[in-house]
Amino acid sequence: MQPLSQWPLAARRDLVGVFTDIDDTLTTEGAVTPDVLRALDDLRAAGLARVAVTGRPVGWSEPFAAVWPVDAIVAENGAVALVRNASGAVEKRYQQDAATRARNFDRMQAVLARIEREIPGARRATDSAGRECDIAVDHSEFTRLDDEAIARVVALMRSEGMHATVSSIHVNGWYGDHNKLEGARWIVRALWGRPLDDEMARWAYVGDSTNDALMFEHFAHSIGVANVRRFESALSHLPRYVAPSERGAGFAEVAAAILQARA
Repeated sequence: MQPLSQWPLAARRDLVGVFTDIDDTLTTEGAVTPDVLRALDDLRAAGLARVAVTGRPVGWSEPFAAVWPVDAIVAENGAVALVRNASGAVEKRYQQDAATRARNFDRMQAVLARIEREIPGARRATDSAGRECDIAVDHSEFTRLDDEAIARVVALMRSEGMHATVSSIHVNGWYGDHNKLEGARWIVRALWGRPLDDEMARWAYVGDSTNDALMFEHFAHSIGVANVRRFESALSHLPRYVAPSERGAGFAEVAAAILQARA
């Protein structure tokens, strides 16, 4: 990981948009601070697209989609997007049809019950009521699980045929082919009618943990906020650059670096 200051000015100047994780990337101690909202607003004023891609549930994300200066929030690791329509109301868009979602939901609830029954200390995330297309087990938000327990949760999910990934606070599991990268491709196609793969070099991604590894791998302009170092040994792919500061302050530094190149 190179310091953010090593990110070439020419590359920053050519960007058309920024994807970002939410927890511990936009947020600090669970809150989005004023400097982060200013940074998002400044990126908007400069003409850049802004899309948050998160493992958080759609129900949790909906109030923020209504007020944050973002074009969309892609929630539940790519399964569902929240987009404001022409009248300003927030709409849900899904990757799976209703019958598939209902069938998968029942299967996932059974897996979640099994995790809580079989793995000591494992508890569903407190935001579980807002989840429609995945399940989440808390490991660092309100409950503490050690690395061995986290690995057991991941293994159990995968033994049930689920995808599983670990964020800075949760272990997420789901059925379906979506993930953060597929969610990013989907939303660029849906909102702007363009294939993301044709312009991958003109988007940046900002994240902080192991469930960002796929995005770090595919985006040449991938940046970790400084707390990504907590997961450095566990990441299959590291971000290209790292901001000096952690969490929201780090995101604000990334935005400032982009805007500096466009001044």
